[in-house]
Amino acid sequence: MTHVYDAVVIAGGAARRLGGVDKPALTVGGRTLLDRVLDACADAARTVVVGPRRPTARPVDWAREDPPGGGPLAALDAGLRRTGSGTVLVLSADLPFLTSATVRALLDAVHGTHGTHGTHGIHGTDTGPDDAPDDAPDGAIVVDDGRAQPLLGVYRAESLRRELALLTAEHGRPANLPLRLLTDELVLRRIAPAGPEEARDCDTREELASARSRIREHGRVLNEWMTAAKAELGVDLDVDTAALLDLARDAAHGVARPAAPLTTFLVGYAAARAGGSSEDVAEAARKAAELARRWAAEAADAAEAEGAGKTGGSGESRGGEGTDAG
Repeated sequence: MTHVYDAVVIAGGAARRLGGVDKPALTVGGRTLLDRVLDACADAARTVVVGPRRPTARPVDWAREDPPGGGPLAALDAGLRRTGSGTVLVLSADLPFLTSATVRALLDAVHGTHGTHGTHGIHGTDTGPDDAPDDAPDGAIVVDDGRAQPLLGVYRAESLRRELALLTAEHGRPANLPLRLLTDELVLRRIAPAGPEEARDCDTREELASARSRIREHGRVLNEWMTAAKAELGVDLDVDTAALLDLARDAAHGVARPAAPLTTFLVGYAAARAGGSSEDVAEAARKAAELARRWAAEAADAAEAEGAGKTGGSGESRGGEGTDAG
């Protein structure tokens, strides 16, 4: 089911455990942590990034907490002021493995289409159906390894604004207040992430190094590379990686090894000239693969003919067993 939502990405903070570096600008798999998070919420109606302005792969709105460095609650308040949807996705900017699958699961949980999880307060116990109807929680958050992550959640904007207003009335402003002062007052569903690593963040150098290592693991590295390359080149296209790899194999084996990268380049160029759709790529790859198979068939025929010539066509050495003519 499709849900309309805005996204608030919190990208400030001092990153003290990383030596005070600009954490959202650090890269994993050649892409910044911020861009990786922005990919997961690419279908948001509006995306607000709260923090210092930085280059991003897609356009976003920018906001700044008051004062700068005033903590996640102040950042949430600043970002929420720039949203208009009734549903708000709230994310930290250091989730390198987050995907849209977890975002969709959170949205489904808030809108009553995720029926497998109970309704709980983050730090409390089960609130039960009398405290909050099962189809109307204040939001949903991811819980991973028993750890609740309020900065990986979807909330009803009205609920956030209500609690922020109450906190502001009580404390003057939300700066430097703990986020739990807000979340403890909300009825939230808890869900597991869609994948085992989607809730993993990068707070330390060791966690950053681990994320960079895992990106390169077999079974993941190729998709990560293709995603990074498409983002870098500005290509918004679903690519049939298996078909292109088959083409590269056929060109390498049937023609010559350097033919593989050159052929895939020509396929891309031809597809772009034809219109640049995924169907254009598939058609260009099909034609090139057929050509490579014809080359391979000819090579096999030539090798067979050469072998037959060397054996006189009968498998015996030419010259036979003749007697001495002298």
